[in-house]
Formats: sequence, C-alpha cells, structure tokens
Amino acid sequence: MAAVAAGVAGDGSSGGRGPVCSPIVTYTLWRSYLAQQRLSAPPVGDPVWTERSQLDYHSEFVTLRTASMEQCLRQLRLLLVLNHCQEGTARRGLIVSGPPGAGKSTTLMEMARSFELSYRRRHPDRADTLPVAFVSIPPSYSPKALVRALARFLCLPVHDRMTETTITDAVCAVLCERGTRIVFIDDVHLLNTRTRPGADTSDQLKSLAERIPATFVLAGVDVETSPLLTGPRGAQLAARFKLLRTLPLLNGTGQQKLQWQYLLNEMESALRLSRHRAGTLKRHADYIHLRTGGVMASLSQLVREAAICAVLDGSQAITKKSLSGIVLDVQATKGARPSLGSSAG
Repeated sequence: MAAVAAGVAGDGSSGGRGPVCSPIVTYTLWRSYLAQQRLSAPPVGDPVWTERSQLDYHSEFVTLRTASMEQCLRQLRLLLVLNHCQEGTARRGLIVSGPPGAGKSTTLMEMARSFELSYRRRHPDRADTLPVAFVSIPPSYSPKALVRALARFLCLPVHDRMTETTITDAVCAVLCERGTRIVFIDDVHLLNTRTRPGADTSDQLKSLAERIPATFVLAGVDVETSPLLTGPRGAQLAARFKLLRTLPLLNGTGQQKLQWQYLLNEMESALRLSRHRAGTLKRHADYIHLRTGGVMASLSQLVREAAICAVLDGSQAITKKSLSGIVLDVQATKGARPSLGSSAG
C-alpha cells in the first residue's frame, strides 16, 4: 500500500517542531520538505508531550498508505523504465484522476518524494541534479503563467517584460541541464481546452513534454470527463497518457472491510492520546465509513479533529460519541445523511 496523508505529511517525531504551512512552490521549499524525516513519534508517556505539542502533532499527523497509491507508484516506475531510452513524442505519461478529497495531490507529493529520495540514495555524488519538478496549474492559466510557475519552482528570476518564449527556453534549458526525470503538474482539470487560454496552455504542456526528456505526471479532479481530454488536443494527450483513478475506499466485501480496518488500525496506532482504547476505530469501522464515505480527506478530518477535541477537553480518548460530534465537510455530510438515516431505522 502507498501513502495518502492523514493530515499534512510530516515526520511526526515529536509533534513540537511546528507544522510546515508554506505551499511548495520553489525547489528550496521542496528540499526542506524532503529533509523532514518521518520518524516514529515518542510514546504517550514521554515527557516531550505537552498540550501544545499534542495539538500540533495531531494537526499535522502522519502519512498512511492505500492500495491506489501503491498502484500509482508501480505505474510510475514502469513508465520511467519505458521512457528511459525514448525520445521526443514517444515518451509516455501518467494522469492521476479522481473525485475531490481522494488524495490526488498527496499522491503526487508522495510519488515525487519517493522518487527523489531514492534517486539521492542511488546517486549521492550528483548533488547538482534536480530529479523532479512540481507545479500546479495557475487559476488564471495561460501558457506564460504555466512556465512562470515552473520558473518560480526552479528559482529562476523572471520579470514582467520577459516574453513567454524567453521564459520557456530558460525553463527547458535548466530542466534539461539539471537532469530532471519527472515533471509533476497538479490541478490539470482547470484547463478548459474549449477556451483559447486553455487550448494554448494545453499546447504549451504538450510542447514542454516534447522538449524536456522527462516523464510527465498530471493530476486533477475527474480528468477523464474534463475538457482537457476532449477535442483534437485532448485526443493527443489521451494517446500518450495512461490514467489511474484514486477512489474512495469501499467497505462492502470481506476483503474491502479488511483493507478499511487495516487503514484505521494504522491511523489509530499513530494517535498519541493517553487514555485512548486500542481497537476503538476498528470497532466503529462501519460507522466511520458511513460518516466519511471512504474519502481520505474526510477520514483525516474526522480522526484528527476528534483527537484534537480529546486533547482540549482532557478526555485523551476518541469514542464513538466524540466522533459523532465532529462536523464534516459538505460532501461527506450530504453523502452520509441518507445512509445513517437508513441504518438507524
């Protein structure tokens, strides 16, 4: 199984170093994120735990693993081998798609983190390389805005008088010279190729994939039904990218229940609450699934908020009653209401 954050991915070593809140928009911030070692948190009785450190720890929490992320990692490894000796338009890419809250952005972060750390271990002498680049599609997208975002990640100086071509050439030159192997681009569902800016930005994306000898990995909400893959431009992308869905976890069959309970056990083992009873989350696995629909973002919110409430009210334990008092996001609330109503009857 592979990682999906049950909170902001971090080391969880003491809960006292404070969360990293800055969005990762530059390679400097990316390297800082990579430097955060994921260690096991001290046991509950350790004197390092204060109320503040407990709150910080459960706000940040740990990184958990799901089967869909493992599939994405396997497919990425295959594509890297497949593309190793390919050139130009022959290179293949990967699209990670799914509903909101399913962990797509976290999947990209984990794929990028896993690859770069592996690369650094295998090539300790190549400190000057830049194995990955990581950007999101800007809300006010345009071809120039996309390459500006890449330039910002690369810490390249860009001013308003620079043309799109100049910035693009600089970005491509740096990514090629620094040996970038994977380019991750998030929020591609924003690209509406039925509009001129969207079509032009899609063309820019295709051009970058041809000029940079790297594997491109895209992510977005329900990309397969978005305008990105429609029309002639969409057909070109669809012919070059394989698509994987990150879906909410199910809880119907025996195997699905085991996977769901395993995830809850992993999450529970990461809790640092002095009076929490082990097995509580597993015991209420069906109820938790009804509340969250198996959506990772909703599950993360439910457990983390319940843990934070347990610290603040002094109970130091999560119970079904405390879980029921957590107000979840609109998506989870609307989906859970009919199910909870029918189960109560």
